[in-house]
Amino acid sequence: MMNSWNGSSFGFAPFAVAGFGIIALLFMLIIIVLKGYALWNAAKRDEKWWFIVLLVVNTLGILELVYLFFVVGKWHTLTKNASSGTPAAPTGAN
Repeated sequence: MMNSWNGSSFGFAPFAVAGFGIIALLFMLIIIVLKGYALWNAAKRDEKWWFIVLLVVNTLGILELVYLFFVVGKWHTLTKNASSGTPAAPTGAN
């Protein structure tokens, strides 16, 4: 009974681990891009507290998405203008 847990019955394990590694790297890349974009927007908009919170708190991209969707509104504006065919208007002062 104990011999079934020694790995001999799980011959696909190296492929499963490699697949998990690829998925984990993909998620890490997405999170890094979201964090960078959110931090860039917070710095550009001179929002010091948002920048600090986004830099310190790690929420697997959830806080970054909340900031980008609801505070900045960038993606909502981009998707609305892309569907209507009109160019996006500037949303803030530089």
